Amino acid sequence: MEISPNFSDKAKRDYLLIEKAKEGNQSAYSKLLGYYREPLYFMLYRLVGSKEDAEDLTIETFEKAFRKIDNYKPVYAFSTWLFRIGTNHGIDFMRSNKKRVNEVYIEKEYEADTQKKYIIKAKGLNPEEEIVSLQQKEIIKIIVHKLPINYRKIIVLRYFDEFSYSEISEKLELPVGTVKARLHRSKELLQSTLKKHNIHDIKF
Repeated sequence: MEISPNFSDKAKRDYLLIEKAKEGNQSAYSKLLGYYREPLYFMLYRLVGSKEDAEDLTIETFEKAFRKIDNYKPVYAFSTWLFRIGTNHGIDFMRSNKKRVNEVYIEKEYEADTQKKYIIKAKGLNPEEEIVSLQQKEIIKIIVHKLPINYRKIIVLRYFDEFSYSEISEKLELPVGTVKARLHRSKELLQSTLKKHNIHDIKF
């Protein structure tokens, strides 16, 4: 099956694992679980406000996703599909227990296999908006990786890896002043591109 041409390297990696999982490869299931268990747990914890419930819902979400793995279509990244299942499951849980669904505040999303931080803030998201936000973040990562290499490197080092100006200067062998100027231009280029995709209020 043809995958989305906009898939990031991570999404392509996940798709290959899914294909192996469909063949019964238990190692593929374990890797997918390892990549997404923590970020899924924290999303559900923000939603339901209980660590114990979030842990149960995380396990149940993976069970649901793995049971329906044959239904996955590579139109969206696996992470988007998984988080949609988790969000819907969390909402159903809250409704069945007659509890109020919490507003979600995403401050940091972790790339599960690297534990590197994405500083993407969005206050007061409801669960439906959470799904949109996840899709937007997939787009952001794709856009960043399509930037010219000099701009891409500095954006990744500063906002993904959280390097200081001096650390970036040493890494790229550039003067600190050049780093700041290039970073400023990179941010302008990235924000302009994001606006073309109707993605706003992303703080860098």
